Formats: sequence, C-alpha cells, structure tokens
Amino acid sequence: MQTTQTAVTPQARYALAVLLLAYILSFIDRNVMAVLIGPIREQFDISDFQYSLLHGFAFSMFYIVLGLPIARLADHHNRKWIISAGVLCWSIMSCLCGMARDLTTLFLARIGVGVGEAALSPAAYSILSDLYPPEKLARAISIYSLGITLGGGLAYILGSAIYEYFAHQGGVSLPWLGSMNAWQMTFFTVGAPGIVVVLMLMLLKEPARKVHASGAEPDTSLKHVGLHLRKHSRAYLAMILAPSLMAVLGYGTMAWFAEHLIRSYGMSRAEAGGQFGVIFIAAGSLGALVGGWAVQPLVKRGYADAPLRVILLVACLWPIPACLGPLANSPEMGLLAAWPIVFFLNSYYAAQVSGIQLITPNHMRAQVSALMLFVTNFLGLALGPSAVAILTDFLFASDQDLRYSLALLPLLVCVPAFFLALQGLKPYRLALAEAGGVAKR
Repeated sequence: MQTTQTAVTPQARYALAVLLLAYILSFIDRNVMAVLIGPIREQFDISDFQYSLLHGFAFSMFYIVLGLPIARLADHHNRKWIISAGVLCWSIMSCLCGMARDLTTLFLARIGVGVGEAALSPAAYSILSDLYPPEKLARAISIYSLGITLGGGLAYILGSAIYEYFAHQGGVSLPWLGSMNAWQMTFFTVGAPGIVVVLMLMLLKEPARKVHASGAEPDTSLKHVGLHLRKHSRAYLAMILAPSLMAVLGYGTMAWFAEHLIRSYGMSRAEAGGQFGVIFIAAGSLGALVGGWAVQPLVKRGYADAPLRVILLVACLWPIPACLGPLANSPEMGLLAAWPIVFFLNSYYAAQVSGIQLITPNHMRAQVSALMLFVTNFLGLALGPSAVAILTDFLFASDQDLRYSLALLPLLVCVPAFFLALQGLKPYRLALAEAGGVAKR
C-alpha cells in the first residue's frame, strides 16, 4: 500500500526561498566580525577575550532573551510582519556597527543586531510547519538551514573581500558620516541589502495555521507549555541540550577558525577568509542537506527516533577531525581538515529542528522553538566564541596557541552531548507516539 504524498504548493516554495534569503543575510551580518578580528582589536586595543564578548555576548544577550516573548507573539499574530520588522531592525543596526566610533557604540549596535535577528527563526519554523507536510518538513528545514552555511560562508568571503577593497582605498569619506575605516565600511556594506529582503517578505502570504487535532481551541498558556515540556523532559533534554553543547564547538569554530589560519600559518586575512568561506559554503551546505535528508530514509526503515539518531552520530564522529584538524602542521592540511569539521558543524541542525517540531503541538511550536534557540544560543553563540578565547588567554596564555584551544574544545562538549542524546532515544519515541507518530523501534 503506497503512502499518499501531499503536494508542496507554490506558496510554500516561495516562503522557503524568501525565509532562506533572510536567514542567509542574518548569518552574514552576525558573522562578518569573524574576519575583522585583527582590525577591531587593533582599533580598540582589546584582547581575544574582550573581542569574544563583543562578537558573541553583545549579540546574544538580547537575541536570547527576546526570542521567547517574540515567539509568543508569533504563536498568536501575523508571523510575516514579525519577521519583516526583525530584518529591518538588524539591517539598520548592522549599518550602525559601521558607524561606530568607540567600543561602547559598537557593543550597543551589536546588541541591536541580535534584537532584530531574534524575530526570524521561531516564526519561520512555525510558518514552514504549516506549509509543509510532516514527511517533507525535515527536508524543508534542511534547506532553510542552508542559511547558516551560505550566510556564514559569504560572511567570510564577502567580508574579507570588502575589507581588503576598502583597506586598499585607505578607507572612504561619506557625506554626513565623514571618514570611515575599512572595517566600518564592511559592516555598512553587508547591512544595506536587508531592505530588499524586507520588500520580498511583503509579498509573502501569511499561511493559515493547521487546525488542532481535537478541533478544540488549543491552550496556549505558558503553564500548558510548561506541563508539556515537563511531561517529556528527557526527550526535550536530548533534543535541545545535546545539540546546544555541540553548538559551543560550532560557534567557537565559526568565530576563530579563520583567525587560526592567519595566526598558525601566516595566511593573509583575505586568503584565510576567502578559502575558509568557500569550504564553509560547500562542506557546510552538504552537511546540512545530508543531515536533513538522512532523517526520512531512517524513518522509512522503522527508526521513529531518526532525528535524534542523526544527532547521536554527529556527536560521536565530529570530535575526530575537530581535535586533529587544528593541529595540522601545514596550511594545506589545515584547510583539508576544515572540510569534515564544517560538514559535521552543520549536519545535525535540521534533524534537531524538525525532530522538535514533530513532538510539539502546533500551537506551541514557536515558543518551544524559541526555548531551543534560547538554550542553543546561550551555550553556543554567547559562550562558544568566549570558550575558545578563555582557553587561549587563560589556559595557554598565548595568541599563537589558538590552535590548541580549538583542538581541546571538542572533547569538552561532544562527549556529554553524546550521552545526553543516548539517554533520550526511548523518551523521544514515546513523545512522538503521543504526538501521533509511529514508534516502531
């Protein structure tokens, strides 16, 4: 007996395309600082650890906190307008990063970028969950998650190229703004295209929300959400906390690997950013697609807990290249090792997001997604860059020992992530069965 496949509508395809574009832009704007470490440190005379607070903590402090109330709005109000306002906000704030004349202004502008980006993903997950059938949701999420790799990669490629262009020009002078350094113009240049994305979002039709299975008005109170999470706490612990620990390694790698190429091998900023950016796009996109595409074949073979099995496998395999790669004794071997490191960095994301959507009732998906992002970004985005910097500044006590920090971090986070995922296999199957899925194994 063949299973009837629900067709994907043109509305769903357009929504996925424009949300992907917004996600790409968000990662360009948040990660472009990774190729500007040297110029910013020199401009403000700060250490690696101080820079990491600017890169991670400043961006994430409100990005994390505001995600939860914005998600509640997304569960009750028009998600398209929420996302549009967020894109406009972070684009303006990215430009303001380029206008900063002192460290305090740059810190506050980075906070603003995080405030805007907090509006995107919870509402986007909710929209995609309403537009795509369950059997195709993981693949849709994996395509959306390409925003991480495409945006992250373009941040390195475009950021380094734009910086080098304006550095060769000796900076520029803009009307009303005066003299602008190369790193300031880099922020300004990558922030401006957000206006185009906002216009494209205006053409997106807000999808109808799927009707609750019982036909009754769902309870959207925080108490009801809390009761659901408590009932399936071990499943959510595995699906949220294990990948969040892995995100410490992911965001630490994104923030510091290009700088490692510069310090360890003497590569130029343009060469390191350009080559790592290409690897990030190619290997990262492949990892994102493989991770998302792997879920459905596993489900067809009877593994209802397929999303969590993908996470478990990544936690087991990722530390091998992540520990050995930074210790490579030549730039060629260092770049070669970056391919599997970046592949695994992006391979579990779609499995995590789709797996959470499948065990979460429709009327609380944005809120639970925001909780996932809260934990992931608190550990990954806020602490990931600083974790590397802390090891470099306080354990190894030398800028040139950055490679050892990158090599040690995988062991500190992936081992506990593996055991957290392992304990959640059976609870996840039980939560899925209650949600209407079939738990065969």
